[in-house]
Amino acid sequence: MIQSLRGMNDLFDDESRRFSFFISTATAIAKRYGFEYIQTPILEETALFKRSVGESSDIVGKEMYRFQDKGENDVCMRPEGTAGVVRAFVQKKLDRAGGKHRYFYYGPMFRYERPQKGRLRQFHQFGAESFGTASVYEDLTVLLLIRDILSALGVGYRLKLNSLGCPTCMPPYREKLVNFVQAHVEHVCEDCKRRVELNPIRVLDCKNESCQILYKNAPKLVSHLCESCDADFAKLTQLLTQMGIAFEIDTHLVRGLDYYSKTAFEFVSDGIGAQNAIAGGGRYDRLVEFLDGKATPAVGFAIGIERILELIQMPQGTTPLYYFGAMQEEHIDTLFMLAQQKRQNARVHIEYEPRSFAKHLNNAQKIGAHFCMILGENEIQSQTIWAKNLVQNSESTLPWDELL
Repeated sequence: MIQSLRGMNDLFDDESRRFSFFISTATAIAKRYGFEYIQTPILEETALFKRSVGESSDIVGKEMYRFQDKGENDVCMRPEGTAGVVRAFVQKKLDRAGGKHRYFYYGPMFRYERPQKGRLRQFHQFGAESFGTASVYEDLTVLLLIRDILSALGVGYRLKLNSLGCPTCMPPYREKLVNFVQAHVEHVCEDCKRRVELNPIRVLDCKNESCQILYKNAPKLVSHLCESCDADFAKLTQLLTQMGIAFEIDTHLVRGLDYYSKTAFEFVSDGIGAQNAIAGGGRYDRLVEFLDGKATPAVGFAIGIERILELIQMPQGTTPLYYFGAMQEEHIDTLFMLAQQKRQNARVHIEYEPRSFAKHLNNAQKIGAHFCMILGENEIQSQTIWAKNLVQNSESTLPWDELL
């Protein structure tokens, strides 16, 4: 028997209902915040992610589904969503048009890594990207958008914040961090020895326990911010406090690429195990420029949908389901037309085979219908349909013109 590939799961029944509810909820909220839907291809040039995610990252070095297509193009399945949105933004010359542009997206991403709970090889993200404003109020807007989505879904979270500085304050901080690591090089893991050469700030994100203990004494970026970055971070934390939104400053929360700047954040949940980050993002004021566009301030985020599916609180009420059945073969056509009318404003199940009265009632209950509608010889002659409310256990006979 052919089975699904490892780390690529089917989505149906309760999970698919939760997935659909997530998409409809997040979409409605994103639109309220002025974001418009964008769809980018699943397949992109590998160069896009080499330049955006970085060749030194595990994503590019180890995890991408990369191959050469029939035209001998070096392509890959997208491992994340931001780079494709920025590529589309530049390709459409929106970076030259000026103004503010806000987009949201959702869809599958692909990373070849060891599958575990909350980490799949094909997974789905919902994300949003805002271009054209450097204001800290836009950072706040993005945080509030995520807050509203998670609250609407009934998902609890903790918000972690950090500032990554800017091209003014990051280089001197990076030098201090490198000096610290080199002074303790005999105590750091092999990965950190490699990171300090390629991408020093990523050592702070190391999961090795001994490294984590060591880096508690490492220089803190928030203590080395320039005046502008310090003012923006102070303003953001002030606004969050004024709005009653709890947060914690995590000085080890980093993004290791040069185009990330200032605000970085993660929403984490304590109810899903080791992979507890459910949303993350930050400001990336130089990424548009890195991808050959005009320098454009930008901020965005992504939510890992599979990671929060089991946490979603589904609404208690469900849309009523109507079961339609006929007792004689010759009345199926009429039944179908009546059921189709009802489909204009309700969920409808049509039984195509004639059944006895009792059999129809039994079938309706089996599929969880709220109403059972049965057409027999008497109903045909009087142009009515027999209806039973299976929830309240009440019966009635309705004229055809009252079905809607």
